Amino acid sequence: MSASEKLQESAATIERLRDNLSRTIVGKERAIRLVLVALLSGGHALLEDVPGVGKTLLAKSLARSIGGKFQRIQCTPDLLPTDITGTNIWNPRTGDFEFLPGPVFANVLLSDEINRATPRTQSALLEVMEEKQVTVDGVSRGVPQPFFVIATQNPIEYQGTFPLPEAQMDRFTLSLSLGYPTEAEELQMLQQLNHSVPVGKLEPCLSLDELRDLCYACGNVTVETPLQQYILNLVRATRDDDEITLGVSPRGAVALQKATQAYAFLEGRDYAIPDDVKAIAPHVLAHRLIPAGGRKGDAIVARLLETVAVP
Repeated sequence: MSASEKLQESAATIERLRDNLSRTIVGKERAIRLVLVALLSGGHALLEDVPGVGKTLLAKSLARSIGGKFQRIQCTPDLLPTDITGTNIWNPRTGDFEFLPGPVFANVLLSDEINRATPRTQSALLEVMEEKQVTVDGVSRGVPQPFFVIATQNPIEYQGTFPLPEAQMDRFTLSLSLGYPTEAEELQMLQQLNHSVPVGKLEPCLSLDELRDLCYACGNVTVETPLQQYILNLVRATRDDDEITLGVSPRGAVALQKATQAYAFLEGRDYAIPDDVKAIAPHVLAHRLIPAGGRKGDAIVARLLETVAVP
């Protein structure tokens, strides 16, 4: 099969996935695209939004569409690290300890209201998000592959929450907001209320093996040296800006390139262009910044995109 034929086949597979998700989710095409960027680039997504806009529905629908295992964690202050990773329990019949897997042993993990968990519990997600494994009582166990975390937090209600530290924010490939639906979308949602497909009956439209192939193809999208220099210039500009207290880390530069490759792939190309970087950079960089003086990270990234020279 030629390269162009492989690209056409991948495009058809992705379109099939989008169509399947649209059976349960009204509108939100851009949000779906961004979540797929995080998934195909091998990263994780942070959804910052108010309750009731479809975050859980999106995560469940994605897991059903790829035929993967879905798990959900409702984060609360009394949640323990072992509630996430799993723990060893005594089996009196065998006279030995047995490992009881936690919810991280899934393909799609929804960590709901992650900022309501204590820092100790939040840190339990760090190893598994980065290393794709958990360590319990000195024994490391790999989680299923692919492994994709969608974490949510309410950007309005801060009472009883524990803000995510910079190290954990850096683990998320991108952040996004679903936002309220338009009037037309909300009307369509009400009209389809009794006719839409329940998420529990959504059929898989691609296998986990096909998803792994798509992720591999994303990693082979060409990023020419001038475009890599453009990515680097954007990242380094965040470290020298007077409106930024802490700039983007080298991990952020890697995440931006991988997300750019995935975005180009979703556009049906096997090569990336500057417009791909511009489209995805606000979602990859803004949450990694610590702005000075109460400024907004997304506004700073928008300004840098206007000032940093494009190759």
